[in-house]
Amino acid sequence: MNTRAGSAKLFYGWVVLGAAFVVIMIGIGSMFSMGVFLVPLQEEFGWNRSQISLASLLNWLAFGLFSFVFGMLSDRIGTRRVVLLGGLLFGLGMLLSGLTRQIWQLYVTFGLLGGMGVGAMYVPLSATATRWFTRNRGLAVAIVSGGNGTGIMVMAPLARHLISTFDWSTAFVLVGLLGWVIILPAALLVRNSPADMGFQAYGAPAGERAFTKAVQETAEMSARQAGKSSTFWVIALTHFFCCAAHSGPIFHMAPFAMDVGIPKMAAATILGVSGLLSIGGRIGTGMIADRIGAKTTLVAMLSLQAVSIIAYLLAGPLWTFLVLAVVFGVAYGGVMPLYAVLTRQYFGARVMGTMYGAVFGISAVGMGLGSYLGGFFFDLAGTYSGLYVVSFLLGAAAMLVGLGLRRPRPNPASVLAVQPTP
Repeated sequence: MNTRAGSAKLFYGWVVLGAAFVVIMIGIGSMFSMGVFLVPLQEEFGWNRSQISLASLLNWLAFGLFSFVFGMLSDRIGTRRVVLLGGLLFGLGMLLSGLTRQIWQLYVTFGLLGGMGVGAMYVPLSATATRWFTRNRGLAVAIVSGGNGTGIMVMAPLARHLISTFDWSTAFVLVGLLGWVIILPAALLVRNSPADMGFQAYGAPAGERAFTKAVQETAEMSARQAGKSSTFWVIALTHFFCCAAHSGPIFHMAPFAMDVGIPKMAAATILGVSGLLSIGGRIGTGMIADRIGAKTTLVAMLSLQAVSIIAYLLAGPLWTFLVLAVVFGVAYGGVMPLYAVLTRQYFGARVMGTMYGAVFGISAVGMGLGSYLGGFFFDLAGTYSGLYVVSFLLGAAAMLVGLGLRRPRPNPASVLAVQPTP
């Protein structure tokens, strides 16, 4: 049995990260590509943008609820089984979305089934990444989160290409099939923790394996204790306001660009560019957080996010959308892995899936709200100006709440874990 990460030629945690990256790239990337389907659905059925955006709201609400459910379940039965179930549900939801003929059908298929499926992916896989890595934990979570940005970069232009080549219905079906072909095999590579394969976490001190489960469970918070703490609510509300701020500008980025005369494929590419740059933001902030702390990094990126959102009021020519896609992509991408790092830092490994599921579930309400607000403001005034003003205020609120996060007390479990075995 290998007890040290370095005793294997390739530490299996990197394989887990790679599998998680691919799963999230397809699943969450497809969720964000819904903005590309908005105009084709509007032209086909005459639905207004509020009605179509409601599908995204339901999708994020289901995503949030089932992130909590599947986060708890992954703590009990393991992440691989949960992700396999999620892959099946996601593919089915996308396939059935292609058969939509009435708006309520889109709500059930893309909204509920799709949200349930992706809910089994992001939180369980992020929690699993924190178990595999002690050193470079911020980087590990950032790599998993990087699947989001890559998914936006890949899936939005791909969906636009499929719509142009075939139609919106066939595009949904092909995305669902792609999900089954890629997500299910990748999920089989996931292992819940290094102990499952006889390893320690990457960078773990020599005495950590002697740290018994009984001592760890006594030292770390229970989920009930963590949920009652003020720290949990500061993290959760910061995440909520943050997601409510950036989801509308992301979801409506392509429609906004098309409204001001940007060609359809170029508009989808702008969304892809923001996804590409968000990868750099995620990886960069993960590495920075490992050095200067997650809170400091988070507040800085929340500030940049708020400024970039309000700057969309000045967007017009293609180059302005591209510049904003770069800055905004780095900002909204940069904040996302930090919430998982903070949750692990404050509450420990034992309840990580449950607590991050709760934090992310609350944030997903913000994601859905922001997506819906874009359609609401457009239908109300024929412009997205109201969306960007409200999103800026929500972003500023996230920064202010995040400033209230206190320095974590040393976790007794972590202190004991670093003591070498006599």
